[in-house]
Amino acid sequence: MGKVTGFLEIEREQATRRKVEERIHDWQEIYEPLAEDKQREQGARCMDCGVPFCHTGCPVNNLIPDWNDLVYNGRWENAIRRLHATNNFPEFTGRICPAPCEAACVLAINQPAVSIKLIERSIVDRAWDAGFIHPEPPEHNTGKRVAVIGSGPAGLAAAQQLRRAGHSVSVYEKNDRIGGLLRYGIPNFKLEKHLIDRRIQQMRAEGVTFLTNAHVGGNVPVEALTNHYDAILLAGGAEHPRDLTIPGRELKGIHFAMDFLPQQNHRCEGDLVDASTTIHAEGKRVLIIGGGDTGADCLGTCHRQGPKSVHQFEIMPQPPEQRAVSTPWPMWPLQLRTEGAHEEGGTRGWSINSIQFTGDEEGNVKQLHAVRVGPPPKFDLIPNSEFTLDVDLVLLAMGFLGPVRNGMIEQFGVAVDQRGNVAANAEYMTSVDGIFAAGDMRRGQSLVVWAISEGRKAAAAVDRYLANKESTIPLPHRVHAS
Repeated sequence: MGKVTGFLEIEREQATRRKVEERIHDWQEIYEPLAEDKQREQGARCMDCGVPFCHTGCPVNNLIPDWNDLVYNGRWENAIRRLHATNNFPEFTGRICPAPCEAACVLAINQPAVSIKLIERSIVDRAWDAGFIHPEPPEHNTGKRVAVIGSGPAGLAAAQQLRRAGHSVSVYEKNDRIGGLLRYGIPNFKLEKHLIDRRIQQMRAEGVTFLTNAHVGGNVPVEALTNHYDAILLAGGAEHPRDLTIPGRELKGIHFAMDFLPQQNHRCEGDLVDASTTIHAEGKRVLIIGGGDTGADCLGTCHRQGPKSVHQFEIMPQPPEQRAVSTPWPMWPLQLRTEGAHEEGGTRGWSINSIQFTGDEEGNVKQLHAVRVGPPPKFDLIPNSEFTLDVDLVLLAMGFLGPVRNGMIEQFGVAVDQRGNVAANAEYMTSVDGIFAAGDMRRGQSLVVWAISEGRKAAAAVDRYLANKESTIPLPHRVHAS
């Protein structure tokens, strides 16, 4: 515990966001850096609890009190070592994780939580600037070959862990660049892509092989992997979007969010987008259906493209301003969250159910017909609450139904569970010997931090399978009450 009275003397502080009128004209990160003395002060607020519930709130079991103390004392190199002990990519989670650790912080029972996410990002950013992060190739090679399919956070975490254990690792990515959802699903204003690139450079130097434009089950037959590798890890994510099957869905101008967001990421990379397939918000009346993170990403992206107006509708009722009594500490709280994109404009609507779309003679969407509804689970229609909204572009951001089943999953012959995800046992093994699954492909749509956790644990399971002995890959440290 860096400072015994720190939590009593120091107020919670966060990095400030850049001015809205400035940031909506670029694609750069929205947060201003926080001075080092402020970062160290925030570390001093940690109480080093006897039972640190932040550990259980964090899917990768980050050693949060340890590195809070090290930050307060200015021991940055030791802090990144403790952070890397459980998390391969804290620069990702420090930017895009919703911080369930902070929701579980003991201080949050009656005070603002420790700024854990801010401190995590501060540690890793300072470590890169100071040269504390470098390639860590294995001291020996096992001669075993592993294929990792998918280069999102689960696949990357698993690949790095497996390579450091001495295995030969090849990562297959169907897109033209490495990164998966990090690359083409998350806007640059939340995660600039040079952060991914430098990790890829580190992993290449460690000996990981990356293959792009390699769609396993498509232009890469599954037999090419089963005949060559000793183990295969499926980490292709949950890319099957939830659709809105109402009259008028077929009209032009209605798109899935994950058809819209990658196009802008390609533009930020300097790529040309085919004009015939372009989805752009400039000058349009935009409606986003879905109130989660993907909807917020669409909202921020639209703001930067210059729309005429933007509405974001959600069928669920508006959450309370403060933690709901139904989700007491240390649970993840049900409460209203205002992302940077919401600060930038747009109109949010709650308890709204979409009934149908109507269009013009050319087949372009022009109106949403909707009705207000009561609370779940029934969502009863509220009498005389019907209304219409003029729209030119509709983005569906209602979540995902699991991985795409046709193609790779069918060709490998692995079983799926009742939810449609790839079924795997406690050792992350699928129904086919030697084929493993991790991340959203195994557990369904979830957080980046969960994907990293899954990748690390699956890597340890693959290592055990290959070595037929105790894994050489460390799992996150567990905290036990004495």
